[in-house]
Amino acid sequence: MKTVSKTYQFTLVLKNIDENTPNLEDSLYEAGCDDALINFRNGTVYLDFDRKASSLEQAVLSAIKNVESASINATVSAVAPENWVTESEVAKRLEIKRQAVSLWVKGERRKAFPKPVMKLADKSPLWKWHEITEWLYRNKLIREKELVTNAAFLENVNAVLEERDIKTRKYRHGLLKKLESRAQS
Repeated sequence: MKTVSKTYQFTLVLKNIDENTPNLEDSLYEAGCDDALINFRNGTVYLDFDRKASSLEQAVLSAIKNVESASINATVSAVAPENWVTESEVAKRLEIKRQAVSLWVKGERRKAFPKPVMKLADKSPLWKWHEITEWLYRNKLIREKELVTNAAFLENVNAVLEERDIKTRKYRHGLLKKLESRAQS
């Protein structure tokens, strides 16, 4: 049985390097990143990938391994598209009008739209993309279960990338222990 390959577009944000890193382009190319465009913004290096794979997970994980095997000591710190979205970003990703998303949010068209989770007092609150994709799928507004799977993967891979930093991991686990001990009291 032949595995179907699709082209997945995503961005990897890198740390420990900058635009002045010697042999940046050659090192990434030799490590297998010939399907990425190197970008620089505000001192950050990021790679826009068009990678063929059987799944987004396979595409992203192979790209991370390629980047981190390069001789430039780069580390992947994040994968985009990110999980936090505004109404406008939801509309953009779904290629629909923002007004349609606004009607969902207000409950005027469909019920039980996910609640925003950040910037609640702001004009542009933030939702979790994976919660929105789950809602869309449940309400038969999207047919592709892959969109739900990919959104959950992106949220989780970013959490894992943060956890690789030992200080962050220790701090988070310490907080978790405090929360669990209070819950048991």
